[in-house]
Amino acid sequence: MKIFVAGGTGFVGKHLIEELQRRGHSVRLLVHSRSALSGEIEQISGDINTLETFAKSVKGCDAVINLIGIIREFPSHGITFEKMHVLATANLLDAAARAGANRYLQMSALGSRPAAVSSYHKTKWEAEATVRRSALQWTIFRPSLIFGPRDAFINMLAAQLRLAPVMPVIGTGKYRLQPIHADDVARCFSQALEMPETIGQTYELCGNDRVSYEQLLDLIAAAMGRRSPIKPHVPLGLMKFLIPILQKIPQFPITMDQLQMLLEESICGNEWQKIFRFEPRGLRDGIAEYLKNT
Repeated sequence: MKIFVAGGTGFVGKHLIEELQRRGHSVRLLVHSRSALSGEIEQISGDINTLETFAKSVKGCDAVINLIGIIREFPSHGITFEKMHVLATANLLDAAARAGANRYLQMSALGSRPAAVSSYHKTKWEAEATVRRSALQWTIFRPSLIFGPRDAFINMLAAQLRLAPVMPVIGTGKYRLQPIHADDVARCFSQALEMPETIGQTYELCGNDRVSYEQLLDLIAAAMGRRSPIKPHVPLGLMKFLIPILQKIPQFPITMDQLQMLLEESICGNEWQKIFRFEPRGLRDGIAEYLKNT
């Protein structure tokens, strides 16, 4: 199959492209500007928020995959959840329909729902709703925290730990996550293209390891060959007061949206494994592959 991929230059996208090519598919990648990429990847320059810049490029493709997503807004640069989640999805659906690419796969997020508190989850849900209203043969994936060699979250925590063996924890630190490896997410997307039974379905993707935030910090330290860090607890009320002020600084590591999602937890069942029939990679061994002795 020839697959049109948007958002493929990011962390998960690189894993997906490798998996698609391994399975014999060809990739047409939407990019802002062309660059040197390994493998036989056709690059198309375009702006996801301007349909006319890429719509014709979908012609000849059998399927469209949308991986576009941001975890933080930068309104002054025109980067907002509304544009990157909702408008981008609408444009891709339109382009796919015009081109006759009937198969469509959407990257959403665990926790997306109509009554979501965070703008991130709200707009992810709006994008999902747009997909469901389309006439395309769609499949939606909602992964938990995704980890892998080039991830943002695990590597950010590891970078902080390298500076000092002290890792501040907001609130109790008992809120849980159930991370899944980027290779496993890529495998689900790729398999879905070959599985008609996944059409019209939404899958929550989690690994097998359900850990609290405090436990995750200890796992990261162990993967780096270090002792468990000191974990002073910062009152939740204080952070809810400070973060709205400090999040205006781009370098500040957390926003109110991100805090809300952390507190809500990111866990799910393993129903997806019954469909895709493989065991996800373990968290401990997975992060050790890229954090060992760093």
